[in-house]
This record gives sequence, C-alpha cells and structure tokens, in this order.
Amino acid sequence: MRILFVHPNYHSGGAEIAGNWPPAWVAYLAGHLKKNGFDDIHFIDAMTMDVSDDELRRRIAELQPDLVGVTAITPSIYQAEETLKIAKEAAPHAVGLLGGVHATFMFRQVLSEAPWIDAIVRGEGEEILVEVAQCVAEGRWPEDRKAIKGLAFHEGEEIVSTQAAPTVKDIDSLKPDWSLIEWEHYIYIPLNVKVAIPNMARGCPFTCSFCSQWKFWRDYRVRSPKAVVDEIEDLVENHGVGFFILADEEPTINKKKFVEFCQEMIDRGLNHKIKWGINTRVTDIYRDRDLLKFYREAGLVHISLGTEAAAQLSLDIFNKETTVAENKEAIRLLREADIFTEAQFIVGMDNETKETLEETYQMVWDWQPDLANWSMYTPWPFTPLFQELRDQVEVFDFSKYNFVTPIMKPKALTRGELLDGVMNNYRRFYIKKALFHYPWRGTGFRRRYLLGCLKAFLKAGVGRTFYDLGKAGYWGPQSKDKVDWKFDETRKIADAQVADWEAAAERSRKHKERQEAVRAQMKERAGERNNANFVLASDAEDEFDLSPETHEARSAEHAGETTAPMACGGGKAQMVDAAE
Repeated sequence: MRILFVHPNYHSGGAEIAGNWPPAWVAYLAGHLKKNGFDDIHFIDAMTMDVSDDELRRRIAELQPDLVGVTAITPSIYQAEETLKIAKEAAPHAVGLLGGVHATFMFRQVLSEAPWIDAIVRGEGEEILVEVAQCVAEGRWPEDRKAIKGLAFHEGEEIVSTQAAPTVKDIDSLKPDWSLIEWEHYIYIPLNVKVAIPNMARGCPFTCSFCSQWKFWRDYRVRSPKAVVDEIEDLVENHGVGFFILADEEPTINKKKFVEFCQEMIDRGLNHKIKWGINTRVTDIYRDRDLLKFYREAGLVHISLGTEAAAQLSLDIFNKETTVAENKEAIRLLREADIFTEAQFIVGMDNETKETLEETYQMVWDWQPDLANWSMYTPWPFTPLFQELRDQVEVFDFSKYNFVTPIMKPKALTRGELLDGVMNNYRRFYIKKALFHYPWRGTGFRRRYLLGCLKAFLKAGVGRTFYDLGKAGYWGPQSKDKVDWKFDETRKIADAQVADWEAAAERSRKHKERQEAVRAQMKERAGERNNANFVLASDAEDEFDLSPETHEARSAEHAGETTAPMACGGGKAQMVDAAE
C-alpha cells in the first residue's frame, strides 16, 4: 500500500516573503498513518521545489501510488484540483483525496468543478485517512466508502456527504513524523535557520466573523506541553531546526498550559537552542503582562498581534473585542519585554478610504511596532462575514483570495488606488525603520533579527514577488490605474454550493424562530407561575400572617425555580436543530 502526499505548486506574495514553510499537514498525517501500520509513504512538495506539471506527472507515474492525498487553502484550491487530475492521469488506479479547510466547507463547489476527485476529507484528517487507507488496502473501496464518516464524493450525478466525523479527542495520540521533510529547503530568512510549524492546540473558542478556524476544528483541545516540547526537541536535535512558529490561532488561550510549555522549554535548555514566535490576541498580552519577560526567557522572540483595523468601528465588525488604546498598550508591554512585535491590519473593506488608510499609517507609527503588515480583506466563502457581504462580492476567482489581492472593492476607491495606498504605507514605514530604527536600536540579536526581516522584505521587493506586484503590473503610483489583477471571470459559485448555502440559511432561520418561540413560551410560563406564586403567598399571608420580608424571600425563591425549565427548553431547541 503506497501513499503519496503532494503539496500543490501555488505561490502568492504573502507568507513566502519570510521563507519557505514546511507543510505540517504531511508530518501529522504521515505520523498517524505509520502508527497504524502504513509505512510506504512519500511526499512531493511541488510548491517549495517549484515542480512543473510535467515533472509532477512523471514522478507520480514512476511511484504508482495507491492513494494520493492533497490539501488546499482557498487560494490554492484550483492548483490542488489540477494536481489530483494529473495524479489520475499518471496513476489511474490511485484513489485521489483532497482535504483542508476550503474543501471541507466547499465540497459541493469543489466536486462540481473537479469531478475526477474520488473523495473529499471533511475536517481533521488523521483518523479519517487511516480508515480510507484501510478500506483501499483491503480492496473495499469504493463499495464501503459510505461507512466512513467525514467524506464527500460523487455517486453517479449526486454529491454525497457522510455523517461528520468526530474530532480527535486524544490529541496527544498524534505523533507527527517530520522525517519526510527535506529540511535544507525550509529556511527562515530573517535568521537564516531551518524553520518548523508545530501544533500545540487545535480550535479556537472565539468566533471572529472573518475566520474559519473555529468552524473547522470545532472544539478547542490542547496537547500536553511536555508532548509538544518532545516534538520541538526532536526538531532541534534530529533536524537542525532553529526557529519555529506555533501553528495555533492563539496558543496563549490556555494560560496554564502555555506557562507549562515555556517552563519545559527552559528546563530542557531549549530556550538557548531555538527561538520561536506566535500569533495571539491583545487581551492575552494584557492578562499576562507580568509573565512577558518569562515568555522571552523561554525563547519567544516574535509575537504577531491581530490588531486588525485602526478604526474601532472595524474592530466591532470583526468581533475582535479589543480597543485601539489596548492595541497600543500591548505593543508597549511587549517592547519592554524585548519581544518583537508585528501589527497586523486588515484593509480594503467597503468603507475604506484614502483617509482611513492614512489613519492606519499614522496609528501604526504612533504605536511603534517592530513590523507592520497590511492584509487585504479576504472574505473566505465559508465564513459568516462572507454570507453577510455576498451581494457585494464581485470576484469568485478563489486563486486570488490570498490576502494580497483586493477582492472587495471599496466604495470610495478603485482596487488600484487601494493597492497604491497600502504600498505607500509599506514604503513609508519600512524606509523610516531602515534609516532610523533597525540599525541603531539595540545590539546583537535584536539588530540582527530586524535587519534580517528587512532583508526578507527587500528580497521580495526586488524580485517583484511582494504582494504579487510583478504579476499585477504595479510599479508605483503612476501605474495604479493600469494594474491588471487577471481575475478569471468565468469562475462562479456552483449551483450545488448555492443550494447548500440556501439550505443552511433556511435551517438557521428556522432555528432562530424556534429559539424565539421557546423564549416567548418560557416567558409566558414564568409569568403564569409568578402570578400563581403571588396568589399562594397572599393566601398564606392571610392564613399565617407572614411578614413582608418572608413573603419577599419566598417570591424570590419561586422566581428562581422558573429558570430551570427555561434552560431545559432552550437546550432542547438546540438539540433538535443539531439533529436536523
């Protein structure tokens, strides 16, 4: 039983600026497969190695795998579909699987436009993939595929989805196998060291309207800090990794386990062998202000803060629950702890103007983070915010949903003007930092790191890969009216996907109606009970001559009793909706 994983050859001018990132999904899936007896596993990183379609076809034909697994984020979805088409041509007998966030929520869209895909893995892949591999190895595919939870596939003209698979409950049972990675190709440019992206937790308890992580992972689970440090120790000692970023949306949510993780790093002396970074929320920085120097001692050198937007109005739209003043204070606290700060801004929403772009620049210069990043608002098609803005979305070419292409067009700006405003912010910020800050602020590691970050930006700028400027044809303010985004206007939302969205919206509407009805019913019952209690209490007062104080206490007692049936009613309505 031979299994092949392929990382699609997709590139944009975003995360690759800082270097090449090892696909962690391969390590976690391969580790779980090997734990269950599947040892013949291969990996082709077509993205990092820039493998052409013809070369990929040749290598797949040479390997002749029995199962081909591919993953995709939204912008790489078309390349992932093409990769599985190539695999089907080169190894016709192989079962082609596609996983990832986009395919999980948009499986009807994907199967409509790429019918050659044998199945889509919906949700966490480790346990589902083992079941599929066993089914294929035992010759039960495709007859028994309906018995496997968490799949979607074609059955004749119909798109079938099986029952959702449960999440991995024992997350410590996952033992990633990083040996498939050719580590010399994965370098973090600012420090010129090998880089990894281990995972400490899955899920997120927050429900930011522009994000999908909380929907994909569903419940929030944290690995044992010791197990995570075991993995990092393996990365350092056996693979020579010198920098890592925790893949979690917010690894500091569970303060107790994050502190244990940092202490374990210190106790093993790994804080002197490897540096690391995280993404987190401003509120956690506030909460942990007295621990920030301890975190720095553990090797944490870089924190990216989701400040998201300058205007408080935008923060409210995104459900970030933070204020502009808190963002500034969080950056100050991190600076005092000698932790590099990166402020992340989302720009390009409907209300963006030249003035709001200027406001973000003035604000970030006032805050003085070490790094700043302006990301184009990208309405992931499976998030609540997309459904709210759907009528305003003009571009359905998902290959451009990459944070660097303005998918949404602000009312007051053209897309070219938006890009020019963002580039103007970058130019001013980093020119000032390069001239007056990076070479002169601090010595040793701080200076080396900041100059390394500047090197990464300059390398991407000279190569015209930054923000896909070369592809779009942007050469400065004089070209802002001539930018060509090369949107594929033939791309549309598939009828099957639209029908699925409409069905989901109808279920949501009915759920809200049931909730409203339950609340009204319980309120009515509570009122009837209170009236009855009042009559009983009045009768009792007449009979036993109770004092007003005693009567008030008893009324409160009965009023408290009415909350129990209200809670049960609401819970029942939710259970009915879940069952549907």
